[in-house]
Amino acid sequence: MVCIEYYIAQTVMAILLSMHRGAPKTCYTAMSVSFCTYAFCWGMRRLVVNGVRTVLCGEAINITRGRYFLFQLSFSKPFLNLLKTLAAVSSLTMLSRITGLLRETLIARTFGVSELTDAFYVAFRMPNLLRRLFAEGAFAQAFVPILGEFKTRKGDDETRALIDAIATVLAWLLTVVSLVGALAAPVVIAIVASGFADQNTQAYPAAVWMTRVMFPYILFISLVAMASGVLNTWKKFAIPAVTPVLLNVAMIAAALLLAPYLAQPIYALAYGVIGGGIAQLALQLPALARIGVLPRISWRFLDAWRHPGVQRVLKQMLPATFAVSVAQLSLIINTNYASRLVAGSVSWLSYADRLMEFPTALLGVALGTILLPSLSRAHADGHAQSYSALLDWGLRLTLLLALPAAVALLVFGRPLTATLFHYGHFSAFDVDMTNRALFAYGLGLMGMIMVKILAPGFYAKQDIRTPVKIAVVVLVATQLVNLWAVPLFGHAGLALSISLGACANALLLLRGLLRRQIYSPEPGWPRFIVQVSVAVIVMGLLLFYLASKIDWVALHASPWLRAILLITCCGLAALSYFGVLRGLGLRLSIFHKKTM
Repeated sequence: MVCIEYYIAQTVMAILLSMHRGAPKTCYTAMSVSFCTYAFCWGMRRLVVNGVRTVLCGEAINITRGRYFLFQLSFSKPFLNLLKTLAAVSSLTMLSRITGLLRETLIARTFGVSELTDAFYVAFRMPNLLRRLFAEGAFAQAFVPILGEFKTRKGDDETRALIDAIATVLAWLLTVVSLVGALAAPVVIAIVASGFADQNTQAYPAAVWMTRVMFPYILFISLVAMASGVLNTWKKFAIPAVTPVLLNVAMIAAALLLAPYLAQPIYALAYGVIGGGIAQLALQLPALARIGVLPRISWRFLDAWRHPGVQRVLKQMLPATFAVSVAQLSLIINTNYASRLVAGSVSWLSYADRLMEFPTALLGVALGTILLPSLSRAHADGHAQSYSALLDWGLRLTLLLALPAAVALLVFGRPLTATLFHYGHFSAFDVDMTNRALFAYGLGLMGMIMVKILAPGFYAKQDIRTPVKIAVVVLVATQLVNLWAVPLFGHAGLALSISLGACANALLLLRGLLRRQIYSPEPGWPRFIVQVSVAVIVMGLLLFYLASKIDWVALHASPWLRAILLITCCGLAALSYFGVLRGLGLRLSIFHKKTM
């Protein structure tokens, strides 16, 4: 882990040095703040992990010569391993999100908010949508539990044969999908963003061209998703977690180095996406080779298709694809709505979505990544109590960390947006419009993260039909909310409908797990909820005061000062939150289980 983070740091430093001449001053600010944030989070991860290990040995974590007792933790060995894994995955995911924010900052500064940026985000949404549909979504949900079963029960040879067959089917099938998508790009854009075609602007041809360039990304990222599933099953979480960084680095390099030489500079981002997909796959292959499961893609497509394991995965993928497609269909409808609103609506939503994804990825994606293989293993071994305990562990961590993040987005969104994006062509008006969408997303952040914890509770049992039924109900409800919210709130109404839909989805999933007695809450929840709620209220009041007392937009001319103020405010908020929790007597010993 240390070696990986060291080389990542060297890469970031190399990029920083390469920007020394001719780069915008704000690039230094964004890169430096991002790098310092990552270094801080790495240090905190080491503190937490080492502290947990210390407590496990019967000692306490003490700060300043042992005078201030921080937390009293008590974990059984399996949960300690999960905590360490979560800390590691979250640390590397943090780097991915930081470079993603840097990417968005550079795009905002260089290209601003216009019909061309809308065109890029629409074009990028299509391969991204198919990636979520076929690769990271339906495929991962169906593949990982079955792969875990093969690994546990059928031995190495049959497991390798399954991986080879899956890789062969994915490679050839998605090659065809990529070619068809590139050829049908005009039709695709006309369906997804019909407002572009109606407005007769340069957004439509630009979106079509960039869609054709980026559509093959689905081939590379789907193979990356398969490789990540294999590595996660083998408990090799670091490489899959750090892989998304390469996409951001490729797009940053394209924006800085390639865009100035193109007649239409924004087209450089499309080339960056393809380069990032190739780099991501190239990083995964050596890791697969080291554990002896490097896939061998065969010309015999039909033989691979007929493999019993492949058929089982495909059978599970059908309802899973429908479940994921419902969510993606909602995204397509919302994109179509946004394309018919004022110019810039798609971009405002995309920038707000980037900020919302930060806590979603750090907690929701990271927890989902490590929970699904663990739940699948508990289910295969018949450990129902451990299965429920894992879900309880994930939900408590979600409440502890996601609720303060949601409150921060609600009351501190304007400072975040101004500090990260208010440069160059990104105006104060754009800050306000992005903040409106971010506020709406903040209302549903808890639901979005809980879905990523609760859904694996069904997937690990190879029950995908229940989430499908829930997703259909949520889709209908989301679009009904759009009919009311969009006329009132414009682009923010689209974010609001997604948030309310996510909360409904999470509640229905939780209800299903409880009714089937798959999940039984552990003792101590009422007191835990009260403690977290009081601490969140104190933190929220502090952030609201800091957001209102400082004119964050007026600090446009002092980016360093604004960045330092932001980091200071976030640090004070974190101290207030955890300080109140400590004062209320919170002990993370509620995570302790005798068996896993």
